[in-house]
Formats: sequence, structure tokens, C-alpha cells
Amino acid sequence: MIKEFKDEYRWLSNFVPCNIELDGQIYKSVEHAYQSAKSEDDWNWKEFCILEPNPATVRKQSRNIVLRKDWSTVKDFIMLECLKQKYSQEPYKQLLLDTKNEQIQEGNWWGDEYWGVNLKTGKGQNKLGKMIMKIRQEIR
Repeated sequence: MIKEFKDEYRWLSNFVPCNIELDGQIYKSVEHAYQSAKSEDDWNWKEFCILEPNPATVRKQSRNIVLRKDWSTVKDFIMLECLKQKYSQEPYKQLLLDTKNEQIQEGNWWGDEYWGVNLKTGKGQNKLGKMIMKIRQEIR
């Protein structure tokens, strides 16, 4: 079982560099594109997400934006679309296939129980891990 996206599994992280196209723009990572999508029409925000090299900075700054009204209903779809693009690219496609049937868990220490599993409590929906495993099944 892959418990965390670190060390030899760091490539599973949404922060790793890869080109993601969303709404006609190219972003530097899944994280950049996903965070950009949180705002529907703030072009200053989108430009920041395109130009800022550090995905952690983009994530941190996303706490200061006004979320689009439909965010809770579209965020899973947007994440899945970004992940499909990432895992259609090499080396990520082959790395994912090389995990064979391993369970993939986005274990984290910051308490995210929606996308991952809180390693302090063992609780979480692991939506990110499940999406990645679904993509792996689809590309086989």
C-alpha cells in the first residue's frame, strides 16, 4: 500500500511539474490548475496561478479568493480532469501503471480528510487516491 505521496511516491503529488490545460490556459501542475478553477472569472487570480512557479504559494493564496458559487459541486470533476491529463503524460503514466494493483492513499499530516486520509486519526475519504486508482484502471 502507498500511504503517502512522498519519497519514491512524490510523483503522485499534485505539486509535481506537468502541463495541465484548463479553460484554454496552460498551468505548471495539477495544483496550479485546480486552484485557478476555484474562481470562475477573477482573471488576476488566474494569471497569478499561471505565472507563479511555486504550487504551495498558489495553494496558500487560494485561501484569500472568493470561491465560485458552484465550487462544491464541480471541484471533484475539475480534479479528475486535471489528474487524467497528468497521468496521460510520461513519466507519470508509466509510474502509475508500475504501481500495479497497490492501494493508493493520500496520507497527510495536515488533517485533510476529504482528498486524503489524516495520518493522525486514520480517517478520511481519500478521494484523491481513489481518483488516481480509477485513472490507473482506465489506462490499463
